[in-house]
Amino acid sequence: MRSPRWRVRTLVIGGLLFAVSGGMLVAARASRGFTSDLLLNLGSSLVLAAVSYLIFDPIFDEARKARVQEHERFDQATFIDRMRETHRNIRILDTWTILLDGRSRARTFSAMREALGQGATIRVLLLDPNSAAAQQRADELERRQIDVAAQIMANLRQLQQFRDELDGPEQRSRLRVSVYDASPSIQLYQWDGRALISFFPIGKVSFDVPQLEVDMASPWGQFVDRRFDELWDHGDHIRTLDRYWRLPVTLMHGGQRLDTVPVPYVSDDDGIYVDGTGNLANQLAERMLYGQGEPPGSFGAFAVWPPRRTGQQHRDFDLIRIEDGASILALFDKKYGGYPESRAGEILLLRLVPSAGVHTADQ
Repeated sequence: MRSPRWRVRTLVIGGLLFAVSGGMLVAARASRGFTSDLLLNLGSSLVLAAVSYLIFDPIFDEARKARVQEHERFDQATFIDRMRETHRNIRILDTWTILLDGRSRARTFSAMREALGQGATIRVLLLDPNSAAAQQRADELERRQIDVAAQIMANLRQLQQFRDELDGPEQRSRLRVSVYDASPSIQLYQWDGRALISFFPIGKVSFDVPQLEVDMASPWGQFVDRRFDELWDHGDHIRTLDRYWRLPVTLMHGGQRLDTVPVPYVSDDDGIYVDGTGNLANQLAERMLYGQGEPPGSFGAFAVWPPRRTGQQHRDFDLIRIEDGASILALFDKKYGGYPESRAGEILLLRLVPSAGVHTADQ
């Protein structure tokens, strides 16, 4: 399906050719001798050129779109250069991205900043590091000894920091990052109307295998375009970067809801854990959690779980303080960094234990 941009371009060029040829034919009629013959021949030739362009350009355009170029592997330097020239759309779909490795990271963020400054929207979709799909991918790469979850978490930390450093809320709103927990099937690196695509091989990382460069209007391009949109729009399998980074928790005390505080959190098979240090700890302290006469059991929490997109259910949780949390701190350190065991006494680790109450998201 041809884009409106293509139709406008074709009509403009065809119209210009007809206008010039018409001008020459009018001028030929008003002239005499050699000048008249020259303008008549040139005008007639341009009429034929305009007609030929309008007939054959669609054919050539379809041929260009159908052409697929194969590259031996993913060339991050070339893709970064292409991002700098992008004015509309950048999309990345991967488990984790090599663009943020080592020296490439600064160049990647510089190119993203330029693209955002030119009005582009950037959407990044990485595999959820806590998903079964991430564990499956780690099993497939076992011989490479790659910690898939750690690679993804490092990317998310870097993207969070980069987004915080962007100029103003308008640019930050056009950098959209999410994680998905479906099985990875396709790798996509798109810049405007072109893209590099590949599949996830067993035992190899996707950027070390051949890449297909395709036009997004081609059947290949439309296929990966639909796959990206299916994942991006599937609320049950998506966490935005904001929801991955912080869990909004409303402290409950004696049936009364206090302020809602976004807090760092992790989860594993044993439960959900939050770092209550800061505003949440201040609220608890004000209600004498650490003093005499106020039993910890009178405190609870109200939060969305799982932390997907809007529309998820809120649940009531009981709060349990973790005294010896070395293993939990290790999970926080892997996700956020900066959680050494030596700081265990300075951090308020709380476990959220589901209670009987379940409420809808608008309550």
